[in-house]
Amino acid sequence: MKSKINLKRLAAAGLACGSLLYGSAALAADTIKVGVLHSLSGTMAISESTLKDTVLMMIKEQNAKGGVMGKKLEPVVVDPASDWPLFAEKARQLITQDKVDVIFGCWTSVSRKSVLPVVEELNGLLFYPVQYEGEESSKNVFYTGAAPNQQAIPAVDYLLNDLGVKRFVLAGTDYVYPRTTNKILEAYLKAKGIKEDDIMINYTPFGQSDWQSIVSRIKEFGGEGKKTAVVSTINGDANVPFYKELANQGVDASDIPVVAFSVGEQELSGIDTGPLVGHLAAWNYFESVYNDANDKFIEQWHQYIGDDKRVTNDPMEATYIGFNMWVKAVEKAKSTDTDKVAAAMIGMQTPNLTGGTAVMNKNHHLSKPVLIGEIQDDGQFAVVWQTDGLVKGDAWSDYLPGSKDLIADWTKPVMCGNYNSKTKTCGGQAAQ
Repeated sequence: MKSKINLKRLAAAGLACGSLLYGSAALAADTIKVGVLHSLSGTMAISESTLKDTVLMMIKEQNAKGGVMGKKLEPVVVDPASDWPLFAEKARQLITQDKVDVIFGCWTSVSRKSVLPVVEELNGLLFYPVQYEGEESSKNVFYTGAAPNQQAIPAVDYLLNDLGVKRFVLAGTDYVYPRTTNKILEAYLKAKGIKEDDIMINYTPFGQSDWQSIVSRIKEFGGEGKKTAVVSTINGDANVPFYKELANQGVDASDIPVVAFSVGEQELSGIDTGPLVGHLAAWNYFESVYNDANDKFIEQWHQYIGDDKRVTNDPMEATYIGFNMWVKAVEKAKSTDTDKVAAAMIGMQTPNLTGGTAVMNKNHHLSKPVLIGEIQDDGQFAVVWQTDGLVKGDAWSDYLPGSKDLIADWTKPVMCGNYNSKTKTCGGQAAQ
């Protein structure tokens, strides 16, 4: 009898344990986990920490609306600490251990390149919200920042056509985005008739702090009788001493304008912008753009962050667009499955913050407007030029010999991110 009682107790205990396990599993199934993969320390924290806060704000707002498919969104935040190999490690952790359904993250291209093989191997989903060099399209990544034809090329056209620039300094941080972008720009400038002697290229490490000799060389290069401009792909906190040194050496925008691709309102908030008035930046969004959608977003940001002085910027808008598209795609697919969500993303539309509509194309890049802004003494940008309508992001440059015949198309029958339109072959990742 004793043995039977113990067996009954064990059985009851087992049922109770099973109920608890089932309850935990059911609870876990009631949330959708969202990975946040942005540097909160190190040289890129100046830019990336704001994007972490943006994702958390969007999650809070979506949860207030009832979540997605009736489930609350649960953020999982990690800090890859501006350490590029650590991005891959943290991405793997998010997918395999934390079981996230999507990742919003990365800033630099080297961090994205580190994460790319991980999300492809594990069939994860990454939304990448920052301008980049192109030359890539993955079925596991949606690129909501600008491709070169949505930022770099229009900016150079503005310098050539509107400002009459004849000499160009291509100054960048020494990693894949500036090097590839400048390779494209060098080819483009030469195609436009700019001679090799009129192109100066310079690279500096992440976190560069001493700019005295470099700015001196820029002044010398620009003092040889031809209108000169700097095209800057300098990234991270190195921008602060760079702009300070420009001011120290009296480099005025009327003499040698700088157009930047990685400097926005966030970066300018840390320096005295008075001496920099007139220098330029090319983006797809500026905080100063006036419309109801942007006003609402800025107000929402200030309320969430608890600081009316905190600015908004372009990568925040790209995060906003990507997040809203992902929510719509999950609801359309009725699933968080990567393949189903990716398919639902093609053709997805959502309002942007500049008064138009963002469209996700079959190459996993957006159609977006392009704006050029001039730095004001309050750290904001006055828009001095913009495209008439949307510009479709091009995954592969028309100005590089190895890329001009390539297209990305993640719809049937192509289903390839590196498809040669002449040979009709897929040279890279293809959907299985």
